[in-house]
Amino acid sequence: MTVTAPNPAPAAEVPESSGTRLVDRVFKMRELAILAVFLVMIALTQAGNSEFLSEQGIKDLLLNATILVLVATGQSLVVITRNVDLSVGSTLGISAFAAGTYLQGGGNPVVAIVLAVLLGVGFGLLNGLLVSLGQVPALVVTLGTLYIIRGIDSIWVGSRQITAADLPGGFVDFGSGGISAVPWLALIALAVLIATAYYLKHFGSGRELYALGSNPEAARLAGMPVRKRILAAYTFCGGLAGLAGALYLARFGNVDSGTGNGYELTVVSAVVVGGIVFTGGSGSVYGAALGALLLTSVNSVLPALGVSSVWVLAINGILLILAIAVDRIVALRVAAALKKRNARHG
Repeated sequence: MTVTAPNPAPAAEVPESSGTRLVDRVFKMRELAILAVFLVMIALTQAGNSEFLSEQGIKDLLLNATILVLVATGQSLVVITRNVDLSVGSTLGISAFAAGTYLQGGGNPVVAIVLAVLLGVGFGLLNGLLVSLGQVPALVVTLGTLYIIRGIDSIWVGSRQITAADLPGGFVDFGSGGISAVPWLALIALAVLIATAYYLKHFGSGRELYALGSNPEAARLAGMPVRKRILAAYTFCGGLAGLAGALYLARFGNVDSGTGNGYELTVVSAVVVGGIVFTGGSGSVYGAALGALLLTSVNSVLPALGVSSVWVLAINGILLILAIAVDRIVALRVAAALKKRNARHG
């Protein structure tokens, strides 16, 4: 008679430690704090300008945040693995121009969006291969691909410019249309956000991204496919940057060689402000989306209050520094709490 050893319980069934639950509670509180700051800011602006939350005002707020939410969602997965992708702005720009060039020739809008996503996936795959297989630091790799993609974009685009007049009317209308105050583009971003959050929480490969970011060496020793997970995160990030490029084209209808310049810094700011720690292993895509919404809303709030828009960058910098400071304080307090808890339990 053959005796078969029982299968070990999958990692997903292992109960979470008290330390993990503590960290989860801390970062849920962080997301609620960001939401509270956003709501207070909106309430104060509405009190100073009664037209701010008109139907068109709400629509503009959501449209302004849509592109950044999409790219920040992809960047979140990369940062969770303790890496970064600085090429997302360049990928967005070249994907937008590729989609626009295709549409100029009478192409189908759906095919144009797919083309932009595939182009983004290609660049994300390149980044992932260099970081995961080549073992090159992510900062160096993606800074290099940022300049490579930007150089290709500059050579290809030159002095050309795509405007709304060059695009199909239905595509441009889709970029500004929606259901009442809710734009179609915001609904797409929300669907991607929810799907990504569900994947990270309910799929083993999604939870492994957190384990990898928390302790790469322990994840490797535990048998996790570390390189495969990093490659997947970069590919997903590139794909969302490509999708954001297509939606950027639909939203603004104007693309040139400068599109996306410096956007990567705004994306990283949104992710960090949203509570995703740059050392990896913690945070959520919902927090990153709230960070993106907060940063883009500042651009709308200041003009509505009669404040010069030159303060936008300064305020974004202040929010970034505050977020990093909060992360440090939270990390120290969580470590102290865990140390006390471990001491009590021997």
